[in-house]
Amino acid sequence: MRIAQLLIRHEVRVLVSLALWVARRTHGARGGQAFGYARGQGAMMFGFAFVCVVETVAMSVLLRDWPAVHAVFLFLDVYSVVFVVGLHASSVVRPHVLDPVGGELRIRRYVHVDLRVPLERIASVRRELRMTHEPADGELNVEVGSQTTVTIELTEPVTHFTFFGRRRAVRVVRFHADDADDLVRALGRARV
Repeated sequence: MRIAQLLIRHEVRVLVSLALWVARRTHGARGGQAFGYARGQGAMMFGFAFVCVVETVAMSVLLRDWPAVHAVFLFLDVYSVVFVVGLHASSVVRPHVLDPVGGELRIRRYVHVDLRVPLERIASVRRELRMTHEPADGELNVEVGSQTTVTIELTEPVTHFTFFGRRRAVRVVRFHADDADDLVRALGRARV
């Protein structure tokens, strides 16, 4: 039952993100400086949505003689297109947020990663482009297009909750930001 609740919550968040995107609003960026990360994946996500549209048309042609089956597949295919566009929208409306007043950096990805890092726990921050990421204990890689551009090392671990709610302590966080140099400089100023 818990997994079903998590999946429904995820779906609702994606649809809310789509509504925020249409309204040109962001989520959780009030009082802080927002840093986007969606630019590098936009073409891929819209390409994927286009493939879903092509599949929708093809299935409509193939199933035209079976109206009940056609209706089910049409609903699923249209929802798939909406979901893919909603995933991209969630990346746009949920940017990373640096809040010097609140003393934290929020590192986000879609609707399922929202890691809050207190600024006083950041030991070092650097611009580092990485294209490969081996899973390791105590490390979190929040990739976009299989790359990260910023690496943060922490003095003590922070807790990251996985998609299904499992707790992980992380001391190194790598993530992508479209303007990584600006983010690294802003973090340097905020930590002083």
